Amino acid sequence: MRKARAIAMALAVAALILLLLSGPGTKAGWWPWMTGIWFMRGAAYVGLFAAAVSLVLLILLAVPRWRVRPWVPLVSLCIALAAAAPPLILVSRAKTVPPIHDITTDTADPPAFVALLAARNQSPNGSAHGGPEIAAQQQKAYADIKPKVVPLPPREAMQKAIDAARSLGWEVVASDAAAGRIEATDTTAWFGFKDDVVVRVRPEGAGSRIDVRSASRVGKSDIGANAARVREFLGKL
Repeated sequence: MRKARAIAMALAVAALILLLLSGPGTKAGWWPWMTGIWFMRGAAYVGLFAAAVSLVLLILLAVPRWRVRPWVPLVSLCIALAAAAPPLILVSRAKTVPPIHDITTDTADPPAFVALLAARNQSPNGSAHGGPEIAAQQQKAYADIKPKVVPLPPREAMQKAIDAARSLGWEVVASDAAAGRIEATDTTAWFGFKDDVVVRVRPEGAGSRIDVRSASRVGKSDIGANAARVREFLGKL
């Protein structure tokens, strides 16, 4: 029984270590991003197994002759669940959104990357928009993602957009007032993934129309991150 307690605790701690290494290690460049994803997946599997073992030990508390110390399996259960919960939440969230990674307010004419074109082309996801198929999935899942019209001339709207981007912690890579284009990169907090944003400002009536495109450099699904980023940016405006 003592060995079982030790195994449960060791597995729970191992799961937590895998989780804690998954993001920061990837962000620091210690291994490729897919390795970080594997670590997080491993944290879920090992954590669930450790939780199951801990639960069995807790159940044995009802059998007096085993005399299992309750705090050991209880602590290992808590650690195991803490390690398994984040990846399981991400998996659950991924099932509620389409497996896409490029979101734009204008699916018919997405803003194009210029300054970030080389970086996009060197990344697995490239720079090209996925076309009508991706647009259809976006419109079905994120019907609220639409252009924003502001009662400002384009140059003022450009400055407002730059201020909003910087307030969100984006790195503004380029701004071209004549072309009405802003390009920026947002680095995710946990894995350090680089997601790129292009903002297009065009005159419309007495004001300006602002279109946004946010795209991940890696990964097939963004688990809704780019749509959330576009919403947050437009909300700032």
